[in-house]
Amino acid sequence: MQCGMNLQREGDSWQVLPRDFPTNNGGMCRKGWTSATLLEHPERLTKPLLREKNTDDFRAVSWEEALDFVANRWRQIQSAKGRDRVGIFGSGALTNEKAYALGKFARVALATSNIDYNGRFCMASGAAGGNRAFGVDRGLPFPMSDIARADAVFLFGSNVAETMPPIVQWFEKLRENGGKLLVSDPRATPTVQNADFHLQVTPGSDIALALGMLFVAIEEDLLDREFIQSRTEGFERVAKTAMNYWPARVEKLTGIDEIQLRETTRLLARGNSMFLTARGTEQHANGSDTVSAIINLALALGKVGKPLNGYGCLTGQGNGQGWREHGQKADQLPGYRKIDYPADRAYIAKIWGIEERDLPQKGRSGYEMLDAIGAPDGICSLWVVGSNLAVSTPRAGHIQNRLRELELLVVSDFFLSETAQLAHVVFPTAQWAEEEGTMTNLEGRVIKRNRAKTPPEGVLTDAQTMHELAKRLGCGEKFPTQPRDLFDELRLATQGATADYSGVSYEKVERENGVFWPCNAEKSPDGTPRMFLEKFAHPSGRARFFDVDFWGLPEEPDADFPFYFTTGRVMGHYQSGTQTRRVTELQAATPEVFVEIHPDAARELNIENGARVRVSSRRGEAIGAAKITEEIRADTLFMPFHWGGKSCANLLTIPALDPTSKMPEFKVCAAKIERLETIETVAETII
Repeated sequence: MQCGMNLQREGDSWQVLPRDFPTNNGGMCRKGWTSATLLEHPERLTKPLLREKNTDDFRAVSWEEALDFVANRWRQIQSAKGRDRVGIFGSGALTNEKAYALGKFARVALATSNIDYNGRFCMASGAAGGNRAFGVDRGLPFPMSDIARADAVFLFGSNVAETMPPIVQWFEKLRENGGKLLVSDPRATPTVQNADFHLQVTPGSDIALALGMLFVAIEEDLLDREFIQSRTEGFERVAKTAMNYWPARVEKLTGIDEIQLRETTRLLARGNSMFLTARGTEQHANGSDTVSAIINLALALGKVGKPLNGYGCLTGQGNGQGWREHGQKADQLPGYRKIDYPADRAYIAKIWGIEERDLPQKGRSGYEMLDAIGAPDGICSLWVVGSNLAVSTPRAGHIQNRLRELELLVVSDFFLSETAQLAHVVFPTAQWAEEEGTMTNLEGRVIKRNRAKTPPEGVLTDAQTMHELAKRLGCGEKFPTQPRDLFDELRLATQGATADYSGVSYEKVERENGVFWPCNAEKSPDGTPRMFLEKFAHPSGRARFFDVDFWGLPEEPDADFPFYFTTGRVMGHYQSGTQTRRVTELQAATPEVFVEIHPDAARELNIENGARVRVSSRRGEAIGAAKITEEIRADTLFMPFHWGGKSCANLLTIPALDPTSKMPEFKVCAAKIERLETIETVAETII
């Protein structure tokens, strides 16, 4: 969301104060209110760390020693084994300026094709579905305030009440205005408890639900045929597939009966309707197809490309939108330019002052790059900037072992995360309040984050670190350290591209409380808050239906592993917990990992509330405290993924990849649960 806030110094600490900003109107969640705690945290890294050879111990070193060590090792590896043997893994937490610079660093300073980022594990399937249908990916193609003015909003796989609490105000206003909120989720989450309709689907079955709803829309003649004819293409083939999803079949696949299926479809067909997806729907091996099925339904009902209607992807990271626009994905260049399009390559090569032939081609996607470590053509060195792969990747135990095989692992972070503990070199870096820069939120609103304080002595920004490394690699002049200089270069690099920032400036962003891209000085000088009202981004100007089918899950429950296992977030923590587990108030609110289990299942397995349990899959096991609740399906287990060590939920998850987005199957695998006979410590310290 990028909630607006003010920071104020009070004595030896910083305090968060409310700010009247369009996204959050002064409201924040507990993570926002406590965020300044980390600025003065005693565990903050302030010096580069170098691992002692053949030990688990680090020693603090000078920046000169750390930078020289890394640059020399990179040169040695690339000289002996090839340029693509060094890779970079980035983060959706970085500013647009640093995102742009890191993508450029990979392709210019290292000349490697291997760069990807943690958005591959987050919004990639939503992006793929949006690109297929509309020719462009922007999380919400309308301001989030429009949500309050719709007649109905359908949330697929999203628990915004815990994961993005300030956005709930818009859903509350929706209901106050007489609109209806519908939620598809295997759990009766806090979001569900404030909704008008709950479709408690079998995990991973949203694609069948959307196809079944399209069947009903066709059978009951709820289609917007004029919209389909005038503004879309490809409906006939999609309609033919949908006719295989009659209500009785959909009930077997999803658990949703015919009455609820028909009632929901009729409601969405009336008035202004919005369809919003999030990780519960997208983090699947068929996530792109699921998003396409939902968009197909929205298009068929004529609920896209009109005011107060539309499809949107609820971006899940601080700069998850901006980061996927400016060259961090293995197949992209800045502004959503494509790395395998000759015209895009030529344009960016000219901006960067290199020959087009020297610009690398497409590299491996995130999980594929990590999984290939140790292979004859896999990376030998990895620079991780702002990600905690040891906790956040699927089949996490396997990836931890892969990281240990690297000849050189470099991590930039401000705390010693589980991934940093495996590194050979750790670079300390500035936090969010210690440098200026822009972010792009889920609406496509470019905002400016001002610097409130200077970094601690001895800490560099990521841009400064890139400059120093590039200088040692012979191209330091190509990497400015000042955010404004980087942003001006980004503006030029995106000019004429899909995500056009060329008309954006720091001054305009601050004056207008953010500017929506595309923003071009000539075509759209004031930005574009609402997209698709006249045409879509495909050359024809029409939206495209994309034919999809439901082929089942990569792994179904069986006699050995009888439960669906799914993961998610809780209100008090965020992502891998590297930051939030260090905030006393947040850690006290949710001090340890838990496993949700239905009372019927718990009774059958003799598991009591609070009992220590072990959850296992074919890939690993994790330990937690049983939380018995009727808010989950009897065939499903839920575990949040914010902890590492023995409590890491991703030790169980399966790395089956979506063929289009390369998103791993985070949300469903087969598992079993058992009570531990001996007490084992669940609450992991951060090691």
